[in-house]
Amino acid sequence: MRAFVLTGPGEYAVQEVAAPVAGPGEVVVDVERVGVCGTDVEFFTGAMAYLHQGHAAYPMRLGHEWAGRVAAVGDGVDPGWLGRRVMGDTMLGCGACRRCLRGHQHVCEKRQEVGIRGHRPGALAEQLAVPASSLHALPDSVDAVLGALVEPGGNALRAAEAAAPHPGDRVLVLGPGTIGLLAAMFLRTTGAEVHLMGNTGSSLAFARALGFEHVWAEDALPDLSFDAVVDASNAAHLPQRALESVEPSGRVVYIGLAGEPSRIDTRTLALKDVTAVGILSASPGLDATIRAYAAGSVDPRPLVAATVGLDTAGPVLAGERPHGAGPGPKIHVDPRSD
Repeated sequence: MRAFVLTGPGEYAVQEVAAPVAGPGEVVVDVERVGVCGTDVEFFTGAMAYLHQGHAAYPMRLGHEWAGRVAAVGDGVDPGWLGRRVMGDTMLGCGACRRCLRGHQHVCEKRQEVGIRGHRPGALAEQLAVPASSLHALPDSVDAVLGALVEPGGNALRAAEAAAPHPGDRVLVLGPGTIGLLAAMFLRTTGAEVHLMGNTGSSLAFARALGFEHVWAEDALPDLSFDAVVDASNAAHLPQRALESVEPSGRVVYIGLAGEPSRIDTRTLALKDVTAVGILSASPGLDATIRAYAAGSVDPRPLVAATVGLDTAGPVLAGERPHGAGPGPKIHVDPRSD
């Protein structure tokens, strides 16, 4: 089969590789769509921390936001999965440690992450092998485009839930990228007054086009009371800005990751009696995200600017916008389109 293989920082090739075989407890999926994520870009540039911590190494196959159809099942897998449309959890815990046994496999110390950690090949290929236990079935109303947006949506849903807004609360989202916009979409369903802050005119204009009325440049953010703040940015200074912006007894949710250490003043955290929550992984939010997409309460399709083939994945990871791409922040790959 054809697969996109990252061989080093900025080095890649579309190669013919052996097709996966479903081992015991596994399935093989025909991949229909894959989302390109900021994590993939960090691997492409060589900046991803896992490369320096021993959790990942080149050559590697990226792709953890995916949707497809089950083509084969291994021993011990219910044959009812055959032919079903699915997406899969990125986080694959060991299943035996204290964290896994408590239902927290997404923070298992020995976990694999599809296309990211532990040498588990990702979905930038025509086929993908994953444990059947990681699968989530997609209803007919959730097509491949939506299916590949479930993983980022699960992260965003968890961030929105952690903000715990009530109808009429004012919530600020820092960073109108894919996760920030998805979090804002989920927050909007709660009846909260959602504000977004960004630093580029194009991203702010796109947020307005999605129906968000309260969109601000960083230097123009009004002096308002925010009951919760979600930091979905990659700017090292914004975690402190989030803490400064939230009302006493409010909530701050940290889901964005900067390329360098961030600092917050814990005196402010304590003196304002603020609850701070960190979010890693979509795992606990995948089923609820699928339900929201199926019901139409959240429609993230406009976030997808273009769909390309494997041969164009490299330039996309290098930062090139495909010809004719729309204004959205997300690029999808169809591994069988070339």
